[in-house]
Amino acid sequence: MPDLQVTKLNNLRRYPYYTKGRYYNHLYELKTEQPRLDTMICLLRSFIGEVRMFLHSLWRGDERLPKDRDFWQVAPQLTPPVPTDLQVTWIGHSTFLIQLAGKNILTDPIFGNATVLFPRILPPGISVADLPVIDYIVISHNHLDHMDYRALLVIKQASPAVQLLVPKGDQRHLLNWGFRPEQVIEGYWWEQYKLDELQFSFLPAYHWSQRRLFDKNKSLWGSWLIESPQRRLYFAGDTAYAGHFKTIAEEFGPIDLAFLPIAPCEPRKYLHTAHINAAEAGQAFLDLGAQLLVPMHWGTFHFGSDAFETPIRQIKRWWNKYLPHDLALSRLQIMRFGETSDFGRVLDQSPGMLQASVPHYSNAVAVPTSSSEQR
Repeated sequence: MPDLQVTKLNNLRRYPYYTKGRYYNHLYELKTEQPRLDTMICLLRSFIGEVRMFLHSLWRGDERLPKDRDFWQVAPQLTPPVPTDLQVTWIGHSTFLIQLAGKNILTDPIFGNATVLFPRILPPGISVADLPVIDYIVISHNHLDHMDYRALLVIKQASPAVQLLVPKGDQRHLLNWGFRPEQVIEGYWWEQYKLDELQFSFLPAYHWSQRRLFDKNKSLWGSWLIESPQRRLYFAGDTAYAGHFKTIAEEFGPIDLAFLPIAPCEPRKYLHTAHINAAEAGQAFLDLGAQLLVPMHWGTFHFGSDAFETPIRQIKRWWNKYLPHDLALSRLQIMRFGETSDFGRVLDQSPGMLQASVPHYSNAVAVPTSSSEQR
Protein backbone atom coordinates (compact mmCIF):
# COMPACT_ATOMS: atom_id res chain seq x y z
CA MET A 1 0.00 0.00 0.00
CA PRO A 2 1.28 3.50 -0.76
CA ASP A 3 2.48 5.72 2.07
CA LEU A 4 2.31 9.09 0.30
CA GLN A 5 0.59 10.46 -2.78
CA VAL A 6 0.50 13.98 -4.20
CA THR A 7 -2.96 15.51 -3.86
CA LYS A 8 -4.76 17.66 -6.37
CA LEU A 9 -3.32 20.71 -4.58
CA ASN A 10 0.24 19.33 -4.52
CA ASN A 11 0.15 18.55 -0.83
CA LEU A 12 0.97 15.10 0.52
CA ARG A 13 -2.00 12.81 0.82
CA ARG A 14 -0.92 10.31 3.45
CA TYR A 15 -1.79 6.64 3.53
CA PRO A 16 -1.17 4.12 6.30
CA TYR A 17 1.75 1.77 5.94
CA TYR A 18 0.69 -1.89 6.00
CA THR A 19 2.89 -4.92 6.39
CA LYS A 20 2.62 -8.39 7.95
CA GLY A 21 -1.01 -7.86 8.88
CA ARG A 22 -0.52 -4.58 10.79
CA TYR A 23 -1.11 -0.92 10.03
CA TYR A 24 1.20 1.96 10.90
CA ASN A 25 0.73 5.71 10.69
CA HIS A 26 3.89 5.85 8.56
CA LEU A 27 6.86 3.72 7.61
CA TYR A 28 9.09 5.07 10.37
CA GLU A 29 6.87 3.57 13.08
CA LEU A 30 7.64 0.14 11.69
CA LYS A 31 11.40 0.67 11.92
CA THR A 32 11.22 1.12 15.68
CA GLU A 33 8.67 -1.60 16.47
CA GLN A 34 8.85 -5.29 17.19
CA PRO A 35 5.12 -6.16 17.06
CA ARG A 36 4.83 -8.86 19.74
CA LEU A 37 7.39 -7.28 22.09
CA ASP A 38 5.95 -3.84 21.45
CA THR A 39 2.46 -5.12 22.19
CA MET A 40 3.57 -6.57 25.52
CA ILE A 41 5.38 -3.36 26.45
CA CYS A 42 2.34 -1.34 25.39
CA LEU A 43 0.05 -3.54 27.46
CA LEU A 44 2.30 -3.25 30.49
CA ARG A 45 2.51 0.51 30.16
CA SER A 46 -1.23 0.73 29.62
CA PHE A 47 -1.95 -1.38 32.70
CA ILE A 48 0.45 0.65 34.84
CA GLY A 49 -1.06 3.85 33.45
CA GLU A 50 -4.59 2.71 34.22
CA VAL A 51 -3.67 1.80 37.77
CA ARG A 52 -1.90 5.14 38.23
CA MET A 53 -4.89 7.06 36.91
CA PHE A 54 -7.24 5.01 39.08
CA LEU A 55 -5.16 5.72 42.20
CA HIS A 56 -4.89 9.35 41.13
CA SER A 57 -8.68 9.59 40.87
CA LEU A 58 -9.00 8.18 44.38
CA TRP A 59 -6.40 10.58 45.75
CA ARG A 60 -7.77 13.66 43.97
CA GLY A 61 -11.31 12.44 43.48
CA ASP A 62 -13.13 15.66 44.35
CA GLU A 63 -10.89 17.75 42.09
CA ARG A 64 -11.46 15.43 39.13
CA LEU A 65 -15.25 15.54 39.41
CA PRO A 66 -17.51 18.32 38.10
CA LYS A 67 -18.17 21.00 40.69
CA ASP A 68 -21.64 21.63 39.25
CA ARG A 69 -23.10 18.39 37.94
CA ASP A 70 -26.48 19.99 37.29
CA PHE A 71 -24.90 22.58 35.00
CA TRP A 72 -23.19 19.98 32.83
CA GLN A 73 -26.25 17.73 32.43
CA VAL A 74 -29.32 18.80 30.44
CA ALA A 75 -32.33 16.97 29.09
CA PRO A 76 -32.05 16.32 25.33
CA GLN A 77 -34.56 18.07 23.07
CA LEU A 78 -34.82 15.53 20.28
CA THR A 79 -37.04 16.02 17.27
CA PRO A 80 -37.43 13.82 14.18
CA PRO A 81 -34.69 14.55 11.64
CA VAL A 82 -35.61 17.01 8.88
CA PRO A 83 -33.96 16.82 5.42
CA THR A 84 -32.75 20.43 5.53
CA ASP A 85 -31.76 20.66 9.21
CA LEU A 86 -28.63 19.87 11.19
CA GLN A 87 -29.13 19.03 14.85
CA VAL A 88 -26.49 17.52 17.12
CA THR A 89 -26.85 16.00 20.60
CA TRP A 90 -23.77 15.26 22.68
CA ILE A 91 -24.16 11.97 24.52
CA GLY A 92 -20.67 12.10 26.01
CA HIS A 93 -17.03 11.34 25.13
CA SER A 94 -16.95 10.99 21.31
CA THR A 95 -20.57 9.86 21.01
CA PHE A 96 -22.90 12.23 19.17
CA LEU A 97 -26.33 11.83 17.67
CA ILE A 98 -26.16 13.78 14.42
CA GLN A 99 -29.46 14.46 12.70
CA LEU A 100 -28.59 15.43 9.12
CA ALA A 101 -30.43 15.22 5.81
CA GLY A 102 -33.33 13.42 7.46
CA LYS A 103 -31.08 10.68 8.90
CA ASN A 104 -29.94 9.74 12.40
CA ILE A 105 -26.17 9.20 12.58
CA LEU A 106 -24.35 7.96 15.68
CA THR A 107 -20.60 8.37 16.21
CA ASP A 108 -18.25 6.12 18.25
CA PRO A 109 -20.95 4.67 20.51
CA ILE A 110 -20.29 4.09 24.20
CA PHE A 111 -23.00 4.47 26.85
CA GLY A 112 -21.46 2.67 29.83
CA ASN A 113 -18.08 2.40 31.51
CA ALA A 114 -14.89 2.18 29.49
CA THR A 115 -13.33 -0.46 31.76
CA VAL A 116 -13.62 -1.52 35.38
CA LEU A 117 -11.02 1.10 36.30
CA PHE A 118 -12.63 3.81 34.19
CA PRO A 119 -16.31 4.27 35.10
CA ARG A 120 -18.28 7.16 33.63
CA ILE A 121 -18.06 10.46 35.46
CA LEU A 122 -21.50 11.55 34.24
CA PRO A 123 -24.26 9.39 32.74
CA PRO A 124 -24.80 9.49 28.98
CA GLY A 125 -26.84 12.42 27.72
CA ILE A 126 -29.25 9.92 26.15
CA SER A 127 -29.54 6.33 27.30
CA VAL A 128 -28.98 3.76 24.58
CA ALA A 129 -32.55 2.54 25.11
CA ASP A 130 -33.93 6.02 24.38
CA LEU A 131 -32.16 6.52 21.06
CA PRO A 132 -34.29 7.04 17.97
CA VAL A 133 -33.96 4.55 15.15
CA ILE A 134 -30.37 4.90 13.94
CA ASP A 135 -29.65 4.93 10.22
CA TYR A 136 -25.83 5.05 10.29
CA ILE A 137 -23.06 4.46 12.80
CA VAL A 138 -19.56 5.75 12.06
CA ILE A 139 -16.65 4.37 14.09
CA SER A 140 -13.18 5.90 14.08
CA HIS A 141 -11.28 2.99 15.68
CA ASN A 142 -11.87 -0.09 17.77
CA HIS A 143 -10.72 0.97 21.25
CA LEU A 144 -13.17 0.02 23.99
CA ASP A 145 -14.20 3.62 24.61
CA HIS A 146 -15.12 4.12 20.95
CA MET A 147 -16.65 0.81 19.84
CA ASP A 148 -18.62 -0.62 22.74
CA TYR A 149 -20.13 -3.98 21.84
CA ARG A 150 -22.81 -3.73 24.56
CA ALA A 151 -24.19 -0.53 23.04
CA LEU A 152 -23.98 -1.97 19.53
CA LEU A 153 -25.97 -5.04 20.52
CA VAL A 154 -28.79 -2.88 21.90
CA ILE A 155 -28.79 -0.70 18.79
CA LYS A 156 -28.84 -3.79 16.55
CA GLN A 157 -32.10 -4.87 18.17
CA ALA A 158 -33.76 -1.45 18.03
CA SER A 159 -32.40 -0.48 14.58
CA PRO A 160 -32.13 -3.74 12.62
CA ALA A 161 -31.43 -1.98 9.31
CA VAL A 162 -28.61 0.21 10.68
CA GLN A 163 -25.58 0.63 8.41
CA LEU A 164 -22.13 0.70 10.04
CA LEU A 165 -19.04 2.39 8.61
CA VAL A 166 -15.88 1.14 10.31
CA PRO A 167 -12.12 1.07 9.67
CA LYS A 168 -10.55 -1.69 7.65
CA GLY A 169 -10.23 -4.83 9.74
CA ASP A 170 -13.11 -4.24 12.15
CA GLN A 171 -15.88 -5.99 10.24
CA ARG A 172 -14.85 -9.28 11.88
CA HIS A 173 -15.87 -7.99 15.30
CA LEU A 174 -19.26 -6.84 14.07
CA LEU A 175 -19.97 -10.12 12.30
CA ASN A 176 -19.15 -11.96 15.54
CA TRP A 177 -21.71 -9.71 17.29
CA GLY A 178 -24.47 -10.68 14.87
CA PHE A 179 -24.43 -7.93 12.24
CA ARG A 180 -24.88 -9.01 8.64
CA PRO A 181 -22.04 -8.50 6.12
CA GLU A 182 -24.19 -6.16 4.02
CA GLN A 183 -24.64 -3.88 7.04
CA VAL A 184 -20.92 -3.17 7.40
CA ILE A 185 -18.68 -1.01 5.21
CA GLU A 186 -14.96 -1.16 5.93
CA GLY A 187 -13.12 2.07 5.18
CA TYR A 188 -9.60 2.76 3.95
CA TRP A 189 -8.11 6.27 4.06
CA TRP A 190 -9.47 8.56 1.31
CA GLU A 191 -12.24 6.17 0.24
CA GLN A 192 -15.75 7.60 -0.19
CA TYR A 193 -19.18 5.99 0.13
CA LYS A 194 -22.44 7.44 -1.15
CA LEU A 195 -25.44 6.36 0.93
CA ASP A 196 -28.82 7.97 0.24
CA GLU A 197 -28.23 11.75 0.20
CA LEU A 198 -25.08 11.47 2.31
CA GLN A 199 -21.45 10.93 1.41
CA PHE A 200 -19.02 9.45 3.94
CA SER A 201 -15.27 9.81 3.46
CA PHE A 202 -12.82 7.85 5.61
CA LEU A 203 -9.78 10.03 6.23
CA PRO A 204 -6.48 9.88 8.13
CA ALA A 205 -5.88 10.18 11.85
CA TYR A 206 -2.68 9.54 13.80
CA HIS A 207 -3.53 6.92 16.39
CA TRP A 208 -3.56 3.11 16.79
CA SER A 209 -5.97 0.24 17.36
CA GLN A 210 -6.31 -2.70 19.73
CA ARG A 211 -9.05 -4.71 21.46
CA ARG A 212 -7.28 -7.92 22.44
CA LEU A 213 -3.92 -9.05 23.72
CA PHE A 214 -2.08 -9.48 20.42
CA ASP A 215 -4.18 -7.61 17.85
CA LYS A 216 -2.49 -4.22 18.07
CA ASN A 217 -2.88 -2.32 14.77
CA LYS A 218 -4.48 -5.26 12.97
CA SER A 219 -7.31 -2.91 12.06
CA LEU A 220 -7.08 0.65 10.79
CA TRP A 221 -8.12 3.91 12.49
CA GLY A 222 -9.13 7.24 11.04
CA SER A 223 -11.54 10.15 10.89
CA TRP A 224 -14.77 10.71 8.98
CA LEU A 225 -16.13 13.47 6.78
CA ILE A 226 -19.92 13.42 6.50
CA GLU A 227 -21.49 15.46 3.70
CA SER A 228 -25.07 16.31 2.83
CA PRO A 229 -26.17 18.58 -0.03
CA GLN A 230 -26.12 21.48 2.48
CA ARG A 231 -23.48 20.64 5.12
CA ARG A 232 -20.00 19.22 5.57
CA LEU A 233 -19.03 17.78 8.99
CA TYR A 234 -15.66 16.48 10.16
CA PHE A 235 -15.39 13.92 12.96
CA ALA A 236 -11.75 13.53 14.02
CA GLY A 237 -11.94 10.41 16.19
CA ASP A 238 -8.77 10.07 18.28
CA THR A 239 -5.59 11.56 16.84
CA ALA A 240 -2.28 13.24 17.47
CA TYR A 241 -1.56 16.55 15.78
CA ALA A 242 -0.12 16.18 12.27
CA GLY A 243 -0.34 17.60 8.77
CA HIS A 244 -3.43 15.59 7.81
CA PHE A 245 -5.73 18.38 8.99
CA LYS A 246 -4.40 20.79 6.37
CA THR A 247 -4.51 18.14 3.66
CA ILE A 248 -8.13 17.33 4.50
CA ALA A 249 -9.01 21.03 4.31
CA GLU A 250 -7.39 21.33 0.89
CA GLU A 251 -9.19 18.26 -0.39
CA PHE A 252 -12.63 18.84 1.13
CA GLY A 253 -12.92 22.40 2.42
CA PRO A 254 -14.79 24.44 3.39
CA ILE A 255 -15.87 22.44 6.45
CA ASP A 256 -18.88 23.64 8.42
CA LEU A 257 -18.48 21.80 11.72
CA ALA A 258 -15.46 20.04 13.24
CA PHE A 259 -15.78 17.60 16.15
CA LEU A 260 -12.31 17.59 17.71
CA PRO A 261 -10.96 15.86 20.85
CA ILE A 262 -9.45 18.17 23.47
CA ALA A 263 -8.34 15.69 26.14
CA PRO A 264 -6.65 14.04 27.88
CA CYS A 265 -4.27 16.98 28.22
CA GLU A 266 -1.74 15.57 30.69
CA PRO A 267 0.74 13.98 30.98
CA ARG A 268 1.88 15.09 27.51
CA LYS A 269 5.01 12.94 27.67
CA TYR A 270 2.88 9.84 27.22
CA LEU A 271 -0.09 11.22 25.32
CA HIS A 272 1.28 13.50 22.59
CA THR A 273 1.83 10.70 20.05
CA ALA A 274 -1.83 9.64 20.10
CA HIS A 275 -3.96 12.52 21.46
CA ILE A 276 -4.21 16.22 20.75
CA ASN A 277 -4.70 18.52 23.70
CA ALA A 278 -6.77 21.69 23.79
CA ALA A 279 -4.15 23.94 22.17
CA GLU A 280 -3.50 21.43 19.41
CA ALA A 281 -7.24 21.10 18.82
CA GLY A 282 -7.40 24.86 18.28
CA GLN A 283 -4.58 24.65 15.74
CA ALA A 284 -6.29 21.70 14.02
CA PHE A 285 -9.51 23.73 13.82
CA LEU A 286 -7.67 26.50 12.01
CA ASP A 287 -5.88 24.01 9.76
CA LEU A 288 -9.25 22.58 8.76
CA GLY A 289 -10.68 26.04 8.05
CA ALA A 290 -13.89 25.00 9.78
CA GLN A 291 -16.70 27.34 10.78
CA LEU A 292 -17.51 25.81 14.18
CA LEU A 293 -15.59 23.70 16.68
CA VAL A 294 -17.38 21.24 18.96
CA PRO A 295 -14.98 19.85 21.60
CA MET A 296 -15.28 16.16 22.43
CA HIS A 297 -13.42 13.36 24.23
CA TRP A 298 -13.39 15.14 27.57
CA GLY A 299 -15.21 14.97 30.91
CA THR A 300 -16.57 11.45 30.50
CA PHE A 301 -13.79 9.22 31.86
CA HIS A 302 -10.75 9.78 34.06
CA PHE A 303 -8.24 9.51 31.20
CA GLY A 304 -5.02 11.38 31.89
CA SER A 305 -4.47 13.46 35.01
CA ASP A 306 -6.81 16.33 34.08
CA ALA A 307 -9.35 17.81 36.43
CA PHE A 308 -12.86 17.68 34.99
CA GLU A 309 -12.90 21.21 33.53
CA THR A 310 -9.19 21.51 32.67
CA PRO A 311 -9.68 20.80 28.93
CA ILE A 312 -12.51 23.33 28.67
CA ARG A 313 -10.54 26.03 30.49
CA GLN A 314 -7.52 25.39 28.29
CA ILE A 315 -9.41 25.53 24.99
CA LYS A 316 -11.14 28.75 26.08
CA ARG A 317 -7.85 30.34 27.12
CA TRP A 318 -6.22 29.38 23.83
CA TRP A 319 -9.25 30.49 21.83
CA ASN A 320 -9.50 33.91 23.46
CA LYS A 321 -5.77 34.48 23.09
CA TYR A 322 -5.42 33.68 19.40
CA LEU A 323 -8.78 34.34 17.77
CA PRO A 324 -10.68 37.61 17.27
CA HIS A 325 -12.69 38.22 20.41
CA ASP A 326 -15.92 39.07 18.62
CA LEU A 327 -15.89 35.69 16.89
CA ALA A 328 -14.52 33.53 19.67
CA LEU A 329 -17.68 32.77 21.60
CA SER A 330 -19.84 32.14 18.56
CA ARG A 331 -17.42 29.70 16.88
CA LEU A 332 -16.49 27.61 19.92
CA GLN A 333 -19.53 25.47 20.66
CA ILE A 334 -19.03 23.82 24.06
CA MET A 335 -21.83 21.33 24.55
CA ARG A 336 -23.18 19.88 27.77
CA PHE A 337 -24.12 16.24 28.28
CA GLY A 338 -27.49 15.68 26.63
CA GLU A 339 -27.57 19.11 24.99
CA THR A 340 -29.18 19.35 21.56
CA SER A 341 -27.97 22.20 19.33
CA ASP A 342 -29.51 23.47 16.10
CA PHE A 343 -26.23 23.93 14.26
CA GLY A 344 -28.03 24.50 10.98
CA ARG A 345 -29.35 27.78 12.37
CA VAL A 346 -25.97 28.67 13.92
CA LEU A 347 -24.17 28.09 10.62
CA ASP A 348 -26.73 30.13 8.69
CA GLN A 349 -25.91 33.06 10.98
CA SER A 350 -22.13 32.52 10.80
CA PRO A 351 -20.34 35.50 9.19
CA GLY A 352 -17.65 33.57 7.30
CA MET A 353 -14.27 31.93 7.65
CA LEU A 354 -11.95 32.81 10.50
CA GLN A 355 -8.69 34.61 9.85
CA ALA A 356 -6.13 34.49 12.65
CA SER A 357 -2.39 34.59 13.14
CA VAL A 358 -1.52 31.70 15.39
CA PRO A 359 1.88 30.21 16.25
CA HIS A 360 2.48 26.55 15.59
CA TYR A 361 0.65 24.43 18.13
CA SER A 362 3.85 23.36 19.88
CA ASN A 363 4.42 26.98 20.87
CA ALA A 364 0.79 27.60 21.79
CA VAL A 365 1.05 26.03 25.22
CA ALA A 366 -2.14 26.22 27.24
CA VAL A 367 -1.84 28.62 30.15
CA PRO A 368 -2.35 27.03 33.58
CA THR A 369 -5.61 28.12 35.12
CA SER A 370 -6.44 28.98 38.67
CA SER A 371 -9.16 27.27 40.63
CA SER A 372 -11.03 30.56 40.87
CA GLU A 373 -11.44 30.93 37.10
CA GLN A 374 -15.04 30.88 35.93
CA ARG A 375 -16.36 28.86 32.99
